[in-house]
Amino acid sequence: MHTFAVARAVHGIEPLVAAEIIRLKIGAVLELRHREVWFEPRRDPRALRLADDVLLVGAVVDGVGRQRSALDRLARAAEGIGGPALAHEVSASFVGRRNYTRFDIEDAVGSRLGGPYHSRRDGGRPPEGLASWRVTIESERAVIARRLADRPLHRRPYKSGAVPGSLHPPLAAAMAELARLDEARTVLDPCCGAGTTLIEAAHLAPHARLIGLDHSPQAVRTASLNAGTACGSEPTWIRADAGRIPLPTAGVDRVLVNPPWGRQVPPAGLLAADPDRLWREVRRVLAPGGLAVALVHGELPRGLAVQRVIEVSLSGRHPVIAILRRPASRG
Repeated sequence: MHTFAVARAVHGIEPLVAAEIIRLKIGAVLELRHREVWFEPRRDPRALRLADDVLLVGAVVDGVGRQRSALDRLARAAEGIGGPALAHEVSASFVGRRNYTRFDIEDAVGSRLGGPYHSRRDGGRPPEGLASWRVTIESERAVIARRLADRPLHRRPYKSGAVPGSLHPPLAAAMAELARLDEARTVLDPCCGAGTTLIEAAHLAPHARLIGLDHSPQAVRTASLNAGTACGSEPTWIRADAGRIPLPTAGVDRVLVNPPWGRQVPPAGLLAADPDRLWREVRRVLAPGGLAVALVHGELPRGLAVQRVIEVSLSGRHPVIAILRRPASRG
């Protein structure tokens, strides 16, 4: 086994994952790649919240080209790194065009790891409890690695319920990280959905007042269910219209928001007729110098100063995380 690990991540936030590894003193970062951070682990990396998954590397294979002969190279590298009696499954992905499929990669590697192999080729879902291996190929370098935890890190235990448009937990954690919550007393999510963003925020700001609003009563119930014991202090969940936020002017230090894009979740209430009302209300409730971190698809909101944008890949789309500041008052 190699002595380094790979943290898988949403594309675009790899530098944030690397920074979390360093901040938590989990290890030394070696390299950033497409959706991957390579690092030498010194502490248990399962404490990472921005990573989708963490895997221990079994083999690094160079010279993996586009032709099918690359499958033989991968198969030879996989021999002996599994275990003779360990039942396993394999998931593969690659960047760019190849003359073979992900299933070809999975079968080439899975059949050589040793022990019973459960293929995904015919749509079969592997049973629970198998050792999980992942093969990723970028350029001509492949990595064969085994998942460290029983399930991917992005599958949070608190996720008892979901609603359409629920935010990916590591992405929500990244937004909370960018909001500098250590300086916050009150944190608002005006479109809270299943509560993911504020639950992730609670890990960084356990003493802050957390307020989640949503127009949907189902979303408010789901957020309360998910919060449960996941938070040090449970957020306050309120059914309310994000076009008329029931909070005083300049009363919020931070806003975290994944607005309804009109795809999975259409704007409701006052936002249905005027989506820009959300940003006017965000600007109103933000204290001078306060920050808003938003997942934005399309045009950036007006009326707020843009400090930074980070493009990410999410479900085949490319929204941006926008870090916005309320401009200083003109007096």
